[in-house]
Amino acid sequence: MCGISGIWERNGCSLQDLKTRASAMTQTLSHRGPDDSGVWLNEQASIAFGQRRLAIIDLSPMGHQPMVSTNGRYTITFNGEIYNFRELRAELERRGVQFRGHSDTEVIVEGFARWGVKSTIARLNGMFAIAAWDARERQLFLARDRMGEKPLYWAIFDGLVLFGSELKALRAHPGWKPRLNRGAIAAFLRHGYVPGPFTIYEGVYKLPPAGFAKIASGGGPEVGVYWDLAGVVSQGQRNTLRADEEGLVDELEALLHDAVSRRMIADVPLGAFLSGGYDSSTVVALMQKASPRPVRTFTISFENPTFDEAKHAEAVARHLGTDHTTFPVSGADALNVVPNLADMYDEPFADSSQIPTHIVSALTRKRVTVALSGDGGDELFSGYDRYQRMDNVWRPAAKMPLALRRLASSSIRAVPPSTFDSIARYVPYVRRVPRVGQKAHRLAQILSTSSIDSMYYQIMSQTQDDLVKGSQEVRTACWDQNLEVLLPDPIDRMRYLDMCAYLPDDILTKVDRASMAVALEVRVPLLDHRLVEWVWKLPSVQNARARRPKHLLRRVLARHVPDRLVERPKMGFGVPLADWLRGPLRNWAEDLMSEACLIAGDIFYVEAIRSLWAEFLSGDSRRYYLIWNILMFQAWHRRWGEASVADTGTSAWHPFRIEDMAMTPSIVLGAGSA
Repeated sequence: MCGISGIWERNGCSLQDLKTRASAMTQTLSHRGPDDSGVWLNEQASIAFGQRRLAIIDLSPMGHQPMVSTNGRYTITFNGEIYNFRELRAELERRGVQFRGHSDTEVIVEGFARWGVKSTIARLNGMFAIAAWDARERQLFLARDRMGEKPLYWAIFDGLVLFGSELKALRAHPGWKPRLNRGAIAAFLRHGYVPGPFTIYEGVYKLPPAGFAKIASGGGPEVGVYWDLAGVVSQGQRNTLRADEEGLVDELEALLHDAVSRRMIADVPLGAFLSGGYDSSTVVALMQKASPRPVRTFTISFENPTFDEAKHAEAVARHLGTDHTTFPVSGADALNVVPNLADMYDEPFADSSQIPTHIVSALTRKRVTVALSGDGGDELFSGYDRYQRMDNVWRPAAKMPLALRRLASSSIRAVPPSTFDSIARYVPYVRRVPRVGQKAHRLAQILSTSSIDSMYYQIMSQTQDDLVKGSQEVRTACWDQNLEVLLPDPIDRMRYLDMCAYLPDDILTKVDRASMAVALEVRVPLLDHRLVEWVWKLPSVQNARARRPKHLLRRVLARHVPDRLVERPKMGFGVPLADWLRGPLRNWAEDLMSEACLIAGDIFYVEAIRSLWAEFLSGDSRRYYLIWNILMFQAWHRRWGEASVADTGTSAWHPFRIEDMAMTPSIVLGAGSA
């Protein structure tokens, strides 16, 4: 696991300037790789790669990057882990390749030399962001793993090409001048993250999951994907699995066991996050099955029982016999993370579970260097409550006239969220729905929509307000009008949309930044692409419409852990935001929400923002997530706001615009010799 960066000065650059710039960009990523640093330069092409290394496999100097193939044609800088590198290495050795070390990086670069870049990338099972230089053809290649576990930012400004694991690296180039993207700001307020392939800056992009870009010495880039989720879904719908349920459970356990076992390969201490829920418990159970000694597991405990899962994790750990550690965390510990979020997430990011995720990562890093997590299970196995809730709401609601639904919506909104929360206290804990008041008002908000797709878009949105001056919100997968043809089942559409956007741009971004800020590598076995492909072959009745959510996954887990230890309402990994913002974070928030601070940015309609803040302080908690989104943007803008806001003026650079390309990211690039 590492941090990578690079420059290609296509208009030429002195060797000293190239080295200075590449070194500065690479240094910004030192938190991602504290074990080693490397810069590779090609004076003739004016290209430079940088790498900060977190040594996981082959701790010797033979794993140093950037790395050049033995034939001298390809140079690579690589962030991630390849879980099938041993099989690929053996295949290359049979073809006569002689290896110098034992790293997965060397397997990739020698694969490029033997099979070509595209063909090699398509063979990889892992999480990765890769940049490769082809010295013979004078071409730069960029690639990202299929599900978007590892980040890769890139930009082209006239003759300059920049890329890096984080925006910090691009900003370190002395000519950095991009402007803020108002449409991306509007999308951020809606979602709490900037949806890919866009970033908060004009002309700077995230390479999409499974993205592949080829950039030549002249002209624009070719951008596409080498693995297409829509194609996987379409093929899965046409070739559904026919085994009986017991056979499907056997197949699933075999796939999970292999995915988990592959992610346990490391030359450094390894453990796992354990919340006691279905996903992490399944991962840990299969880890323990594959391990000859107790697996190290970690969780955090909170003072507030509403957010504390520690006792559930401890019960699962005792049953499995893991070497378990619970780290007690106070409210003060959590609050101390808030001032560091803008640096940690150097693009606006507002999923508040970023705070406990960082805390558990920092504490876990004291004991191990690699941790496995259960992320991805909700998207894969239809585990989010909202999937079933939306479906359950829509089916009867669709039979009601729209006017009647709007009347019901008004009636629910007439009751304050606090009243719903007070009533919920009389419900037994095991049946209690957390934050019921907020959810009731969200239900009221979506009841008036015209379709289940519109309803889902509403529930995943924090605002429909016009809060950003002069903005036209960037479009995401949610705007795709063909999804109903691809996926007739509404729950399938919901989880597909989440896998396209929410998973890579929120969940995996959160995990990557929170863990890599302390140089902890997190591996996600539930997102093995073979497992993803298998799940999309399941009939909906076996996944989305089973007797209970995650039915097949629970069947696998039940072979290792009794249902009574994991059967409970889903809690999530939240923090008491509303209480914090009215309490210990009040002064911090007041400063960022002040009229002077809002006016200084000239981004928002100040009166609208101030009105939202005043309503919140008066006790209205319906939109505190939107408040948090605004605060996270303001904190980020204060830290990184040296860039001007994009408007109709001209820029010193002319950025490449992916929106202007005739080719779309959904086109799968061939696996030729390039």
